[in-house]
Amino acid sequence: MTPIFTVNLLRVLFATFCACVGGIVSSETQQNALPGVLLGALFGLMIVLADRLLKGFSLRAFSSATLGLLLGLFFANLLSASQVLRYQPDTVQWAARLVGYCAFGYLGMMLAMRSNRDEFSLIIPYVRFARETTQREPLVVDTNIIIDGRIGDLCATGFLSRTLIVPRFVLAELQALADSRDIMKRERGRRGLEILNQLQRSKEIALTVHDTDGDGELDTDARLVRVAKMLHARLLTNDSALCQVARLQEVHTLNLRELTLALQPVILAGDELDLQLVKEGRDQHQAVGYLPDGTMIVVNHARAQLGQSVKITVSSALPTAAGRLIFAELKQPTPRSNSSSGAT
Repeated sequence: MTPIFTVNLLRVLFATFCACVGGIVSSETQQNALPGVLLGALFGLMIVLADRLLKGFSLRAFSSATLGLLLGLFFANLLSASQVLRYQPDTVQWAARLVGYCAFGYLGMMLAMRSNRDEFSLIIPYVRFARETTQREPLVVDTNIIIDGRIGDLCATGFLSRTLIVPRFVLAELQALADSRDIMKRERGRRGLEILNQLQRSKEIALTVHDTDGDGELDTDARLVRVAKMLHARLLTNDSALCQVARLQEVHTLNLRELTLALQPVILAGDELDLQLVKEGRDQHQAVGYLPDGTMIVVNHARAQLGQSVKITVSSALPTAAGRLIFAELKQPTPRSNSSSGAT
């Protein structure tokens, strides 16, 4: 059974239970079970409605609200014990105490829910809540980052969280790609599924498949952002458009493409490098080589040295959408000074 079906079934059973209890109580007191059944069913429906209204209320918020309520009631009790209204009538004292308890309880809950965990150390001395490090925060991954294949190695380094969340619709998208008639799409889908199986078998990575409901009308990007926001997780992707949309909605996002660009070595004009020339360039005199990070370097007047390892001098770098394009020249050998010996 799907989670939403299970939740709805529990709600129906709870309302039915309340109606049955109301009917039993009513039949014992009034010899007529119908009013009790109606009142019990109404009570159960009100509880279910309250459950629906508290859908976005987390256990952490409930704990904060409970602590704030207790603190508010404590201060209200101190105010009531001060006997500032001891000369007033009993009705005025009762009303003042009621207003005080309600006001301090409300303010305590609101202040506690707006406070972070570190601020609780001011109220509870010598007690510190463990801070969640970024390495422990879960990561919601999309289809592209799974097919990319580098996520396993990244998690193994310890720079990223090892708790990965794969939404069910991402798994369905990979399966659809694996069953596609297009050869390229089929290979990408099978590669993604194979990488997921490797991650699931890994003892160092905790992989979870998350089921979502009620968002089938949204596109994949919107559903990914919704899942990351709902689970208070970060979104790992290499899609720049998805990254911008998620950040506009205040979802913490990690862009693997941005990380790759940030880790590229800084190469300036005049730097000397050793480069293996692997293919011909666009122009007849050019040859092309690649750095270990995949940066392409176009060397002018080097077609004759194709297949060789040469020493080059960087002349310029051009930023492109795919990364940097570097142009270089062959380093000219230093001319040796000819020493002439005089005849004696």
